[in-house]
Amino acid sequence: MTIRVLLADDQALLRSAFRVLVDSEPDMEVVGEASDGAEAVRLTKEQRADVVLMDIRMPGTDGLAATRMISADPDLADVRVVILTTFEVDDYVVRSLRAGASGFLGKGAEPEELLNAIRIAAGGQALLSPAATTGLISRFLAQEDPADDDRDPARGERLDSLTVREREVLVQVAGGHSNDEIAERLEVSPLTVKTHVNRAMAKLGARDRAQLVVIAYESGLVRPRVE
Repeated sequence: MTIRVLLADDQALLRSAFRVLVDSEPDMEVVGEASDGAEAVRLTKEQRADVVLMDIRMPGTDGLAATRMISADPDLADVRVVILTTFEVDDYVVRSLRAGASGFLGKGAEPEELLNAIRIAAGGQALLSPAATTGLISRFLAQEDPADDDRDPARGERLDSLTVREREVLVQVAGGHSNDEIAERLEVSPLTVKTHVNRAMAKLGARDRAQLVVIAYESGLVRPRVE
């Protein structure tokens, strides 16, 4: 299967560099380039992209709004958005994860990291370092604005639908642990953990593990670390 990648960045030179890198891989191809968020949403639909590499700061419709539009479109439910940012410690990254992004990656990442991120995102997983994503989310949610429009007030109520074991697994996911690590901690099989994760995602309306991390913090199931 070839992973169809869309590049969304207002810097043409950067898009060209990413295109050369992605097209050099036998299991990937660039199916389009966008210079702003509105164009990214349009091309995602037209080209049926699997993964969108999305810059946050673009003129007009920015990457945050575009991510929200892609995530809210039922026809694009299988599309994964990877946020590209110059500043990895950025509240926009957290807002993007809330809006439906699968994770984030700094623009200074090594080529292999970028390619690995695309493959992981295409597989529906939280990409790269779950612990790093967790740390970023917890730091900014500790300082969050209660009036933030990106929050979903119903998520706390939806936790009531989870079983005790699913809650335990969700806490571990929010801690940045892999299925194998969770299995060892809870003394169950990795397959059992995967089943619980999938059920929690279905009940909470989460697109992937990155969304589960956000929900765990937003609902109060896990408390942000204040450093």
